[in-house]
Amino acid sequence: MASTALRSCAVLFPSLLSSSKSKFAAGSLTLPASHGASAGRFSMTADWMPGQPRPPYLDGSAPGDFGFDPLRLGEVPENLERYKESEVYHCRWAMAAVPGILIPEALGLGNWVKAQEWAAVPGGQATYLGNPVPWGTLPIILVIEFLAIAFVEHQRSIEKDTEKKKYPGGAFDPLGYSKDPVKFEEYKVKEIKNGRLAMLAFVGFCVQQSAYPGTGPLENLASHLADPWHNNIGNIVIPRSIVP
Repeated sequence: MASTALRSCAVLFPSLLSSSKSKFAAGSLTLPASHGASAGRFSMTADWMPGQPRPPYLDGSAPGDFGFDPLRLGEVPENLERYKESEVYHCRWAMAAVPGILIPEALGLGNWVKAQEWAAVPGGQATYLGNPVPWGTLPIILVIEFLAIAFVEHQRSIEKDTEKKKYPGGAFDPLGYSKDPVKFEEYKVKEIKNGRLAMLAFVGFCVQQSAYPGTGPLENLASHLADPWHNNIGNIVIPRSIVP
């Protein structure tokens, strides 16, 4: 009787059993046939859009994998691994960049757009937080950056373990977050979520600067809060002559 009711529920409400929040979301559900009924099979759905099928190559094992790949970029296993690696690196760069943009502006030390203007001046001297940077001329900085990045990329190419490439540990984990395997997996998810948010924030900074050249994100925010009706995205999308 119970199995018959379960099969009836599965036929009438398949989305309930295929939901990403269902206890069956870890894999496919196969119901045994009885009383002459055929077995039913329900595949798990993508977490980012309940009801949408999860791509078969996104099995949920990677940190932050919610089945989101509308362009099917990860169908080739080699490409998928490369994209996962690239995403982690870009997340970390973005999480370093966003505070580096916001904090100096919050301290009144200028915004990130004007901070690089020295590079356009012949013989210009780089400064950071108002202090001159040692060897802070453009040619010297470019050489230092080239050598540093070349060394890091060479070391990364030597490592063949894909997990160690993304999470090398050792000196890169001074607080020992990777010692507890359970916590480590939790930290991986938190890192990728915060990194994605940071990448979106940086794109927002770039769009704001393009719309209002020479201004920083905090200046844009203050301007919006002072007059939300006139200082918003509508000023860019809608011609000013139309706005009252």
